Amino acid sequence: MVRVFAFANAMIPTRMNSAFRPRARPVASAAMPAPSPSPGARRTPPPGGCPTGASPRRLPPLLRRAWFSLNQAFRRRIAHLGLTPDQYTALRLLAEGGPAGVRQRALTPLMSSDPNTIAALLERMEKAGWVRRRPEPEDRRARHVTLTRAGWRRFEQAREIALALQAEVLAVLPARARVTFLARLERVAEACRAAAEKPSRFDAPPR
Repeated sequence: MVRVFAFANAMIPTRMNSAFRPRARPVASAAMPAPSPSPGARRTPPPGGCPTGASPRRLPPLLRRAWFSLNQAFRRRIAHLGLTPDQYTALRLLAEGGPAGVRQRALTPLMSSDPNTIAALLERMEKAGWVRRRPEPEDRRARHVTLTRAGWRRFEQAREIALALQAEVLAVLPARARVTFLARLERVAEACRAAAEKPSRFDAPPR
């Protein structure tokens, strides 16, 4: 945190020549009330009821702060396993897919990522011995991804840490409110996804 210190007192001279002394301003009396600001100078609150410059609780910064802090905490706690949060997410999705595994292309929307990023992520995990990729029978260019035994063990180790961290964070809420909070947060996440998929008049025209 950057702290700013003011040294204004050290810059004020001890004496001032009378020729350069500022003239005293007249003090408004009861007979001369101070002028009231014009109606045009008043601030009009924007939609939402919060005046400009205020610090209301807004969704984007709250989501960003929560996600960034949670991601950093989880990253530190699983670092000794050689995992990253993204790699754990991939392990979890593959574990939820069961022994049959998951198509590589299906991981892209599930992880809110792009195909190139997912391919690079799985390549590193394959080299670590956590996943296995094989061509799809109907499309040799596509890949099917499954967990190895080492991948299952790594996932189970990291899952315990993830559940403990979730319990630690949700402990700030009453027990009865946690399920409701997660359900409402899921609705907010779905609304965000719908907003992202909704076309905008500012979108570039298709080529």
